[in-house]
Amino acid sequence: MTVQQSDINDSNPELCALISERIAASPQQRITFAEYMDLALYHPQYGYYNGDRPNIGKGGDFITSPHWSADFAEVLGEQFVEMWQILGKPHPFTIVEMGAGLGTFAANVLQYLQRQHPDLFKILEYIIVEISPVLQAKQQQNLDDFNKTVKWCNWDEIANNSIVGCFFSNELVDALPVHQFILEKNQIREIYVATSAEPNKQSGSNFIEVSGEISNPKIAEYFDLVGIDLSASVYADGYRSEINLAALDWIKTVAEKLQRGYVLTIDYGHPAHRYYNPRRTEGTLQCYYRHRYHSNPYINVGRQDLTAHADFTALEKQGKLCGLEVMGFTQQALFLMVLGVGDRIASLSANDAQVLDLATFLRRREALHQLIDPMGLGGFGVLVQCKGLSVDEKAEKVKGLRVPN
Repeated sequence: MTVQQSDINDSNPELCALISERIAASPQQRITFAEYMDLALYHPQYGYYNGDRPNIGKGGDFITSPHWSADFAEVLGEQFVEMWQILGKPHPFTIVEMGAGLGTFAANVLQYLQRQHPDLFKILEYIIVEISPVLQAKQQQNLDDFNKTVKWCNWDEIANNSIVGCFFSNELVDALPVHQFILEKNQIREIYVATSAEPNKQSGSNFIEVSGEISNPKIAEYFDLVGIDLSASVYADGYRSEINLAALDWIKTVAEKLQRGYVLTIDYGHPAHRYYNPRRTEGTLQCYYRHRYHSNPYINVGRQDLTAHADFTALEKQGKLCGLEVMGFTQQALFLMVLGVGDRIASLSANDAQVLDLATFLRRREALHQLIDPMGLGGFGVLVQCKGLSVDEKAEKVKGLRVPN
């Protein structure tokens, strides 16, 4: 479902004015799209993730896997248990969740571990890294029952080479600010955001796009990292897409903090050869507003989510440079099926239909199927990396990556 460009322009006027002032104060009266996206999403007062209205879940603009049912967290809880066991049951075992939303996943997985695996729960340390003070406050409220287990840290408060356990993120990388580029006469040109005297007819705002030389040499270096040659004849003039330099910095930070254990990254995205397919001429940037999506980032400024798909090749290659080894890459549907979602669906069909009312039964079945729908959440990528494992520990592939019998 898409939204017509002229249907809605629910922009935050204070944020638009602030962005316009930032553009006017810049040397060439323009800012990178990455800076624009960062302000639109993360400005401490007016950014989308710091607003006072709900934006995640069924009452917001989009739904993530944890909001469909507790099953997502519970089957991943089984994966955390196995990771702990493979590592020799270290005490403490630390889960670091990055970008925890409303705290729904954390609450569900902690409840499950407390109930089903009290031996792990007793020694568990759960850290949340959350840059949004508004979301952090909501997380603290929702996780009040686990205040002895959960703590909130910024990156500076986590010592390098200190974490034994697992760094976990779900739909985090897609929300990191991206640079946009366009090919003009076989050259990479960066897309900047500027302002015009007259409102843009498409968006109703005064923000316009202009192209110019790249702002950072790392943009050109990125394609060497992921093995993409944009000078090839298959790329047409006008081809545009995104580059997520912030994701490279993020995975580097994670690698620095991890002493021994795993990095589990779940997101929608592709390997580089699919991400930069010559036929994907408009990139992957999407905007989400009240459960609708469209491709215009210059309306609903500060009141809609902006996302771009994750480039899993970049995470793998950068991770390797920083000491992370790739254990495997798969789809969420396969990962969760091996961890037990299929068994839960079968069990539900066989038993629960007899004891649940029809509406409750159908809702629960729908929630489970949503998690493995290959055209939706089930098509998300799951990347597992590791660091500091012995040869024997690496040989014991985590359960979610094993081929089903």
